[in-house]
Amino acid sequence: MSEMLKVGMADLKVCKSPDQLTTLGLGSCVGIAIRDPITRIGGLAHVMLPSSKQIKNNSNIYKFADTGIEELVRQMEVLGASRKRMVAKMAGGAQMFAFQNSSSMVRIGEQNVEASKAKLAELQIPLLASETGENYGRTVIFTPETGQFVIRAVGKPERSI
Repeated sequence: MSEMLKVGMADLKVCKSPDQLTTLGLGSCVGIAIRDPITRIGGLAHVMLPSSKQIKNNSNIYKFADTGIEELVRQMEVLGASRKRMVAKMAGGAQMFAFQNSSSMVRIGEQNVEASKAKLAELQIPLLASETGENYGRTVIFTPETGQFVIRAVGKPERSI
């Protein structure tokens, strides 16, 4: 029997098949799902901010794209996943509020997406699919066994990438 593991904001979890992972409320935050298709080990990170280098004295490494994705990969490797086989999918990074200016704080969703893509590229983990941007929140469900990444949003049809 499989278990559905809930990933909170600024959090991450890893699991082995047949367990699944879910996170709610991806607005400007980004959900990054990574899996090793051979071992069927997977993980999901819910990152809030693009870079840990911009905030001092913050001990939650899961909160940031740069350190959160790195830690997600490390924890998966501890369970037996191989970085060489890892693949990723991503959702979120919405522009939740419309403002006249385009200050960097307003573009946090876009920055989270860019930072997540950059970290995956640095770690040489291919991004197979993504649904990012727009102006609505998302909930995702990730199944490491199959790689299915289901995206739900209010008033939108459910999608799987």
